[in-house]
Amino acid sequence: MRDIGAGFGYLLQGQKWVFGHGRWFGFGLLPGLVTFVLYAGAFVGLFYGADDLTAWATPFADDWGSPWQGLLRGTLTFLVFGLGLFLAVITFTAVTLLIGQPFYESLSEAVDRAEGGEAPESGRPLWQELWVSARDSLRVLVRVALYGVLLFAAGFIPVVGQTVVPALGFCVSGFFLTEELTAVALQRRDVDFKERLGLLRGRRTLALGFGVPLTLFFLVPFIAVLLMPGAVAGATLMARDLVGETSADEDEDEDGDTHGEDGNGGSGEGQGRSGTGAGGHPVQPQPHPYGQPNPYQTQQPYQQANPYQHQQPYQQPGPYSS
Repeated sequence: MRDIGAGFGYLLQGQKWVFGHGRWFGFGLLPGLVTFVLYAGAFVGLFYGADDLTAWATPFADDWGSPWQGLLRGTLTFLVFGLGLFLAVITFTAVTLLIGQPFYESLSEAVDRAEGGEAPESGRPLWQELWVSARDSLRVLVRVALYGVLLFAAGFIPVVGQTVVPALGFCVSGFFLTEELTAVALQRRDVDFKERLGLLRGRRTLALGFGVPLTLFFLVPFIAVLLMPGAVAGATLMARDLVGETSADEDEDEDGDTHGEDGNGGSGEGQGRSGTGAGGHPVQPQPHPYGQPNPYQTQQPYQQANPYQHQQPYQQPGPYSS
């Protein structure tokens, strides 16, 4: 269960990162705005054509009386909207990433440089990156469509169709949404589609902790556009976790003891040797409780010679001494 909180934490960290780098936030909004306009037009068409679509799909109910005909077609219209919304959440990310491939690649690289000092590159030309992204997105959409058909059919089961099925739908959407977003960073690391799925299946709760809240946020109009840059940034941070890369701050924490050995300006020479205490008695270094040498045990900051100790200001012969 800890991974669920960690996944949501990556989502928050990504939003914090882009808001702290305003240029990248504005840069990442452009592809989402274009996709939002396209999807808004598609939903307007669905809204006006949903009744005709359900009537065309149920010709056998033309002779049914009230209220059965209205109940059947009203239920189907609701399910069509639900399926359309389910597919829109997934395809919105895929289409936005495809349109904004150069934008989000640059954003992901900036996050990598900020966290680790370097940004891995696949070395592929842009057209090939677009082809790989489109191909993998299509593979995701095929899987989502299969799950969507199954969930759509299960929606007719009383009680279960109105409770369990929507929850499963959000989990499926969240998982594949996470796959789409982490693909931006993992493709640059030459992690192919099957390997990415394997990584996410091995950390399924992490993927759900990131993707399910994002799916819920994406249900609110225009929120998806605002959250998309931060989602890419957060997914890049998650991708670093999935492949076992550490951030620059973590590296500093791991190397803190090594850096501390020379923190007083010394060259570090003499580390590990016994010092000399007061009265000339040797001081033996004590073992560290965790088996690591204590970098401060053998430093002898007060063993330097006293610059005034050997000066003899009154040893000069006086003019009246014999």
